[in-house]
Formats: sequence, C-alpha cells, structure tokens
Amino acid sequence: MTISNREEETIVADGVEEASLSEGPEGLAPEGEGWFIVNIADSRGLTAEGRGSGAMFEGTVGDFPEFGVNVRVLEPGTPASMYHREDRQEAFLVLDGECVAVVEGEERTMRKGDFLHLPAGTAHTIVGAGDGPSSVLMVGARTRDPSIEWPANEAAARHGASVESDTEDGAVANAGLSPRPARLGSVPW
Repeated sequence: MTISNREEETIVADGVEEASLSEGPEGLAPEGEGWFIVNIADSRGLTAEGRGSGAMFEGTVGDFPEFGVNVRVLEPGTPASMYHREDRQEAFLVLDGECVAVVEGEERTMRKGDFLHLPAGTAHTIVGAGDGPSSVLMVGARTRDPSIEWPANEAAARHGASVESDTEDGAVANAGLSPRPARLGSVPW
C-alpha cells in the first residue's frame, strides 16, 4: 500500500499495527502510533473549571498530527473556550442537548444533530445551554505553527467567553484556566 501525505512524501507500508492502550488515572490512551479503538467513557480525558470535561482520545494533545478530535460535555452556561479565531478549519456536531454557538458575533442555538462548519479565520466559541448538559463532537485541522487570536466580543462576553481586549497571547486569554486529567466517564446520551 502506498500512502501520500500533505508534504508529498510517499510512505510505503505493508500495514499499520495496532497501538496498545495504557491505563492512567485520566483513562486509556494510545502508546505510540497505530490504529486503536477506545470507548468514549474509558478514553483519556481532561476537565477545567468553567470549561467542561472532554474525552481527548490522544495520549498527548498533538499526537494526531493532521487533526484534533474530542467530545466535550458542557453544563448550561459553560463555554468550551474563549472566543477565538484560528488559521485552520473546525467543525462541531451536537451529539446531545443544546448549546449556543457564538460565530462572528452572532448567537445561534444548536441542538442534537446540528452541525457547524467554520472555515479558517472564523471567530467563534460554543457554550452549553438548555436544561442539562450538552455533548459536542469537536474536530479541527492542525498546522505546525498555529496562529490563534482572541478578539474581544460583546456577544461572547455575555456568556463569559470573551477577553477584555484583543490578544494573541494564549496565557492572557486563558488566565486562571487549569486543566487536569479526568476520565469523562458516563456521557449524557
């Protein structure tokens, strides 16, 4: 089998080995490269006060070089991130519950089954809404040297998801955020 990647290098492989999964307090994570299957409830997870919990699937964030994927569980009023724009496309699929997408300063309610596509450079955040937790599949392309901006935005500020003034400094935008390992466990659906 011949596989070509974005840099136009050609990789020849007889097959791809299965990656082993290792157990940690935050859940199961792949060791090394290869294919694997893991249940969302058992997958490596993270949580951060005021940002919800998520199943990350990677051993370390960035292990999937082409794209990032996670499932986030958000309580009503909890933003998944500060309002930001990136130099890569992203997509969101609401698996359960209700949330609000703030996109280019516009608020849109999203419910189970709703899909949001964001071309590179689109300012956005997702905020839990409704009467209970929402779960959202989040997928984004990855670049080697990402560019992210956090613009101040009135609509996002109403949800506690805006910086006070525009910044390109992630430490400023996410001040006080302390993610910690945590298995997602049961999911709302």
